[in-house]
Amino acid sequence: MSTRYKLWIALVAAMVCTQVAASLFLPDSFALTALSDIVQFALLLSGTLALLPIVLATRGRVRAFWALMMLGLAFWFCYQTLWTYFEVVRRTEVPNPFSGDVVLFLHIVPMIAALALQSHVQQDDRTTRLGTLDFALLLIWWLYLYLFAVIPWQYVQAFEPSYDHNLNILYLTEKMVFLVAIAVLWSRSRGSWRIIYASLFGANLTYSLSSYLANWAIARKIYYSGSLYDVPLALSMAWVTVIGILAIYYSPRQQPARPSRGHGVWVARLGMVAIFSLPLFAAWALFDSKISPPVRTFRLVLTLASMLVMGTLVFIKQQLLDRELLQLLNASQESLDNLTRVQAQLVQSEKLASLGQLVGGAAHELNNPLAAMMGYSDLLGSTHLSDEQRSLMHKIEQQVRRTRTLVSSLLSFAKQVPAEKTLVDINALVQTAVKLCLPHSRGPNIQTHTDFAAELPRVLGDSNQLLQVCLHITNNALHAMTETGGVLTVCSRQENSRVVLEFSDNGPGMEQPDRVFDPFYTTRPVGQGSGLGLSVCYGIIQEHNGKITCQNRPGGGAIFRIELPAVTAEDQASGKYSRRAHSEIHSESKAAAVR
Repeated sequence: MSTRYKLWIALVAAMVCTQVAASLFLPDSFALTALSDIVQFALLLSGTLALLPIVLATRGRVRAFWALMMLGLAFWFCYQTLWTYFEVVRRTEVPNPFSGDVVLFLHIVPMIAALALQSHVQQDDRTTRLGTLDFALLLIWWLYLYLFAVIPWQYVQAFEPSYDHNLNILYLTEKMVFLVAIAVLWSRSRGSWRIIYASLFGANLTYSLSSYLANWAIARKIYYSGSLYDVPLALSMAWVTVIGILAIYYSPRQQPARPSRGHGVWVARLGMVAIFSLPLFAAWALFDSKISPPVRTFRLVLTLASMLVMGTLVFIKQQLLDRELLQLLNASQESLDNLTRVQAQLVQSEKLASLGQLVGGAAHELNNPLAAMMGYSDLLGSTHLSDEQRSLMHKIEQQVRRTRTLVSSLLSFAKQVPAEKTLVDINALVQTAVKLCLPHSRGPNIQTHTDFAAELPRVLGDSNQLLQVCLHITNNALHAMTETGGVLTVCSRQENSRVVLEFSDNGPGMEQPDRVFDPFYTTRPVGQGSGLGLSVCYGIIQEHNGKITCQNRPGGGAIFRIELPAVTAEDQASGKYSRRAHSEIHSESKAAAVR
C-alpha cells in the first residue's frame, strides 16, 4: 500500500478519534454539534472520493458496481450536507418531518442495485444489458414505498408520530434487505471479493446499529448531535474510505460463474415482484378503514401512477428483449446454415478423397488395354474393309477415344498434387479465361459482362489450376446458353480478408445445384461430358483453402461463387505469404503421404 493511502487512512482515523474525544469531553452545545456535523461531512466526502479511483480503473460490470456504490454514498453525502446546513450554518434544529429524509432513504437503493449485478462473478454481458431498466424499476418501487407510507403523514394529513414510525420501519426494512444481500454475496465469494463484501457488511451493520441506538436514545429524549450515539455512525462512515482503498489495493478479479446458479437474473425477478406488489398496496389502501379519505385517495392515485410508469418501463424492456431474441434467432439460424454448409463440404471432401483413391489405380490399369484397342483399330483402318465394316471400325475408335478421355479425367481428378503457389492476379486470370472461351461459344446472342473490383488483392495459388477452374465454369455457362442465348456476368470483389468471384448466367439453371460437385453428375447428353469437371474444380479450390458454391438465380440461371484467401499488402511486405505457402505445401504433402 502506498504512503498516500496510508496517510489517507491515518487522516480518517484521526477524524474518528476527534469525534470520540468531542463526544466524551464536550458538553451538549453548538460547538459539539458543529464539530460532529463537520467531521461526518468530511468522512462522507472522503468515502465518496475514495471510490472514484476504483471506478475509473475498472471496466464493465465491475465499474457499474463501484459507480452505483459511489452514487449511494453521494446521496448520503447530500443528506449530511443538508443536515450540516441546518445545524451549523443556520444554527437551527433540522425540521421534523424533514423533506430531505427521502434522500437518506433512497441512498441505499443504488447500493442494492450494485449488489444485484454480482460483479464478483464472470457473466456474459448479455445477462446484464438490461440492468439499467431493472435498477430504474427498483428505484421507482422504493420511492413508491416512501411516498405511500411516509409522505401522506407529512403533506396530506400531517401527523408526526405516524411519519416517524413509518419512516423508521421502512428504512429498517431497506437496511435489512441490504444486509441480507451482502451476507449472501459474502458467502458465495472468495479471495479479494470476500474481503470487500465482508468490509461492506461490517460497515453497514455498524451503521444499522448506530441508527437503532440513535432512535432508541431519541425515544427516551437523551440523544443530541455529537453524543456518544454518533460514534458508531462516524465509524461506519470512516469504514467506507477503507473499503475504497482496499478495493484499489487488492484489485479484486471476477471468479468463474457457475452456470446452474442463474446468476444475474434475480435483479429482474425483484423488479417483477415489485410490479406485482402494486395491486396489493392498492387493495390495502382501498380497504383500510383506519386511514382518512384524503390519505386513501392519495395512495390510490399514487399506486395508479406508479403502475403506469413501471408498466411503461416493462414495455420498453420487453421490446428490447424481443429485439435481442430476434437477433439470437437470426444468429442461430445463420450458425445452423453455416454448420450445414460445412457438413456438406466435409462429406463432399471425403467423397472425393475416397473416389480419388479408387480411380487413381484403376485409371492406370485401363490405359494399357485402351492403347492396345487403339492400335488394333488403326490396323483395321489400314486394311481393306467394306463400308459397313469401316463404319463399325470408326464407332469402335470413337468409343475408345471417349474412354481414353474419361480415363484422362479420372487421372486428373485423382492426381490434384499441390503445385508451387505464387501470387496470382485474379482479375487478369478471369479475363484470360473469358477471352479463351468466347470464340468457342456456339449459341446466338451470347454476351459477356465483367465487373472487376479495382485494386483487388492478389491470392496465393497455382495460376494453371485456377485458370482451369475459371475455364470450366465459363464453358459450362456458355454451353447452358447455347440454345436460348443470354448474358454471362463475371464479377470480382473483396469481402473482409477474401477475394470473391461470381459467375452468373441467365440460362436454364441447375436441376440439382447441391449435387453439381458430385463425381460423374452431369446433365449433358451421353458422350458430351464425364461429370468430373466440377469435381476437379471443387478439389482445386479446396486445395487453395477456398470455397466454391453453386445456386440458382431467382430469375433463372445459375451462380457459381468462389472465395479465396486474399494476400494483403502488409502480408506481401512482411513476407508472411511465402511462409504460409510453405506451410500449406508441407501440410498438404504430409496429408497426401498419410492417404
